Amino acid sequence: MKSAETIELPKAEYEALVQRNEDLEDLVAALDADRARARIPHGVALAVMDGASPLTAFRQHRGLTLRVLAQRASISPGYLSQIERGAKPGSAAVLARLARELETTIDALLIDGGSDLIE
Repeated sequence: MKSAETIELPKAEYEALVQRNEDLEDLVAALDADRARARIPHGVALAVMDGASPLTAFRQHRGLTLRVLAQRASISPGYLSQIERGAKPGSAAVLARLARELETTIDALLIDGGSDLIE
């Protein structure tokens, strides 16, 4: 006996709806995670506005020394220092490792002093 509050559909359609729902939930979770990572903490934004490089500001905000971050990113402390001072740009691969270790995005490490992404 069917009730007014139930519907009947082929199993393949039901499974497709369940899969689409799971895909949408995954997409929403990924977008939420990206938004959370893209935000720049207030202290970092202030430090950048005061003239610190974004990389230095994030490193200090995370409580990491230059040597520790360099070791985690598999680069030399001297190279990291040059990137922080703007003497070298840093490759995309190195910036990606630094962003990962600093729990941010490459874009956030490249900001130039002021941003709409302040928490």
